[in-house]
Amino acid sequence: MKKTLFASLACTLAVAGVISCNNNNTTVPVSSFGLINVSPNAGNVDVSLNGNPVIGSLPYGVDTGYFSVQSGTYTLTIDSAGSSTPLYNEGISFAPGAAYSVFIIDSVSNLHTAVVADSVAAPSADSVQLRFFNFSPNTPPVDVALSGTVISTNRSYNDVTTNAGLAQFSLLAPGTYTLELRVAGTSTVLLSVSNITLEGGKVYTLYAKGLAGDTGEDALSVGTVVHNE
Repeated sequence: MKKTLFASLACTLAVAGVISCNNNNTTVPVSSFGLINVSPNAGNVDVSLNGNPVIGSLPYGVDTGYFSVQSGTYTLTIDSAGSSTPLYNEGISFAPGAAYSVFIIDSVSNLHTAVVADSVAAPSADSVQLRFFNFSPNTPPVDVALSGTVISTNRSYNDVTTNAGLAQFSLLAPGTYTLELRVAGTSTVLLSVSNITLEGGKVYTLYAKGLAGDTGEDALSVGTVVHNE
C-alpha cells in the first residue's frame, strides 16, 4: 500500500472518533487496516467505521495505505460516493498489533468484503514476499505463472475467505516478470501482463480484478498492493 497513514501524527485523530491520543499514560492497543476498491462497477465509494468517515470517493483499483485504529470490533459501512444509502455494512474486528487488507469486492448488486491478515515485515533485500488473490467474480479457477513458472494453482474467486492459508506470502527472487493467468490445469491464457517489477525487500499482493470478457476499465486485469512502502 502507498504508506502508513497518520502513523507519525501524535495526538491527532486517525479515524474521527475511533482513535486519538491517549493522555492517561496507558497503552492503547492499535491495529492497522487498508482499503482496496476492487468492485468493477460500484464506482467511487465512501467508507466509514461506526459512522465515522475513513475515506471518501475511493476509486476502483485504488488502495488507501494503512490507517491506524484502536483494536476492537466496529461496523464497517460502504456507500456510493456522496450517498447516504449503504451498499454494504458488516461487523469487522481488528486484533491488537495486527495489519489487515480490506478488499471491497464483487459487483455493486452483491457488494461485500474480503478481510485478509497482512504481513508488513520486510524480507531481506535479495527476496520478495508475494501472494495472489482472485477477485474477478466471473473468471474460472486460474493457475498463476510468473515468467513461465507456476506459483499458485486452482485459484478460484475469493477463495481466501474460506482458506485463510492462502493469505500467506511466499518468497521469490526480485526481478521483472510476465504474469499469466491460465485456466486451471490447462495452458489456456486468460490474461498476460508483462513488465511486473518486484523489488527486493518488498511485500506484495497481486490480485485479479475486473470481469473476464469485459472491456475498458472493467476488463480483467491485475492490481498490485505494496504493503511496506
